[in-house]
Amino acid sequence: MKKLYLILIAVAGILAFSSCDDFLDVKPTNQLEFDESIKTAADAEVFMTGVMSRLTNGNYYGRNMILYGDAKGGDLTIYSQGRGYDYLYSFNHTPSSGSGSGFWTTGYNIILQLNNLLNNIEKMEADPANTEDFGDMKGRAYTLRALLYFDLVRLYGLPYTLYSPSSSLGVPNVLEVLDASAQPDRVTVSENYSQILADLAKGAETITKKVSTSTNGYPTYWLNRAIAARVYLTMGDYANALAAAEEVIGSGKYELYTNDEWVESWSKQFASESIFELHMLVKESNLGNSSLGAMYSRIKHYSSRVGGYFGASDYWLERMAEDPDDIRWGVMSYDENSESYDDEFEGQGDRLACCYKYFGGVDMQGDGKDDEAACNVKVVRLSEMYLIAAEAALAEGDAAAAAEYLNAIRKRSPNLEPATAETITVEMILNEKSKEFFSEGLRYWDRLRHGEEIEFNDEIMGIDCPHRDKIIDTKTYHKVVLPISIDHINSSPNLKNQQNPGY
Repeated sequence: MKKLYLILIAVAGILAFSSCDDFLDVKPTNQLEFDESIKTAADAEVFMTGVMSRLTNGNYYGRNMILYGDAKGGDLTIYSQGRGYDYLYSFNHTPSSGSGSGFWTTGYNIILQLNNLLNNIEKMEADPANTEDFGDMKGRAYTLRALLYFDLVRLYGLPYTLYSPSSSLGVPNVLEVLDASAQPDRVTVSENYSQILADLAKGAETITKKVSTSTNGYPTYWLNRAIAARVYLTMGDYANALAAAEEVIGSGKYELYTNDEWVESWSKQFASESIFELHMLVKESNLGNSSLGAMYSRIKHYSSRVGGYFGASDYWLERMAEDPDDIRWGVMSYDENSESYDDEFEGQGDRLACCYKYFGGVDMQGDGKDDEAACNVKVVRLSEMYLIAAEAALAEGDAAAAAEYLNAIRKRSPNLEPATAETITVEMILNEKSKEFFSEGLRYWDRLRHGEEIEFNDEIMGIDCPHRDKIIDTKTYHKVVLPISIDHINSSPNLKNQQNPGY
């Protein structure tokens, strides 16, 4: 993939400096006309590789998208205010400060790239002289655009199952390469979800079902279906969520980690559960002291400049304490609030609250690269499909199937009794998901769609959060979504009258 990134840079340079007398007049490479850019499937693949690099941006899956879903869900706490990123935990959001505008900017930048790719492919396919097969690249582009819009509408649009999706506002549906002066309006949450499903359907028609080393780090048909499972679950459409999740599970393309493999899997690239894993490169996408590994590790462990940002809350630790032999303890280490920590902090017990998934494990061995902070980000894993299937099957009235899906993951706590059709509950499934996906950015979204109250563990280090209460009601609290940044309103004034309620 690194070679392809270099090719992308070279192609951009050639396009920018050839056939033009004044390089200042050259259009950006992401806005080239049809006859100037993508002409072959190979061109499209190079372009797609550039898009994949953008997904690893710190404002997206390189860090903030994962962190957002953890910091707000109650499974994390902070040790001190002011170290960095605590505005997520404290819900300190206004249109002018802590707005999370990077999500919007980065998201629409990637959508621009995808729209340009799709536009060029459409024109090439309409050309009678075309002999190129663009099917896979087209499928990937539609699948990724669906993922982008799914994330954006969850960040800025009120939860689908808690508010009227046909009347609450989501984000602008931009499906073409727009002029720089364009000012698209926000559309409804319902319209966003309709577009997401339409993109997934189009993507599924042509994207490859092949899973091999050549597809590592790229979308496949199975990612398309996994995203569909997430989307339908978020919409409360359990029948379709179950069907999509079962399709992925039944494909045989991926395998659950055994208990012996689970801890070691974090030190491996593209292991057997990875449906979608982003390739983090040491010199291109590695965030070092600002990486996901740094966010969840102990203060000053990776380097003297790492601030000790986030750790597990007492609530998550109590959930894990149900089984001291749970294999997932294997990626956890003590925090600065522990007796084992020899520093200025007064020890209060060995709190295994620091997570080392993104350093390859507690020994910080990384995943085979020169820098342990450059571990790949496992965006979608097979385990999630089992837990989506469990929740959806239970909602559809098949408790026996739900218990079977849940137990496939629950066995990672070997001392817990297996679930049965008589004992399984939604809470049991969500608790298991909390344990399995700690630090993977899923917890907040589950709690939002169920309209749960979220309690925050502020008292660990005496944190004062004036911007929210200790317990928030996700059904009424306006900050469950982000504000539209004042910068975006200034550049597109019509958004001023479309600001999210309460901001």
